[in-house]
Amino acid sequence: MEIFQIVGVALVSTFLALIVKEQKPNFAFLLIVFVGCAIFLFLVDQIYAIIHMLENIAVHAKVNMVYLETILKIIGIAYIAEFASQITKDAGQSAIASKIELGGKILILAMAIPILTVMIETIIKLIPN
Repeated sequence: MEIFQIVGVALVSTFLALIVKEQKPNFAFLLIVFVGCAIFLFLVDQIYAIIHMLENIAVHAKVNMVYLETILKIIGIAYIAEFASQITKDAGQSAIASKIELGGKILILAMAIPILTVMIETIIKLIPN
């Protein structure tokens, strides 16, 4: 199972980073960033499979693909913002990390407005006069 590989690499790199951090804190930070990116790249195939499955479901359900693309972009923004925020926190910059989180939330809200508008319009149409 892939989770054992991910956890194994993460634990080994964590112990290695703890050892290296005493002598070279910059290298320890770079190691953590590299391992985080490597884990993400390891998961790209799984992410692609999930996106492909969701697209197939949307096509069969005759859902407008604009909505699915928007939702996938929103999910992507959330994951990227979280990843960047965690790296920034690891670097000891929690103030910047909180700004990244705020930026991600605002971008998500901005992208969700068209979907919210359609939902509100649909609900209004369903309400009897």
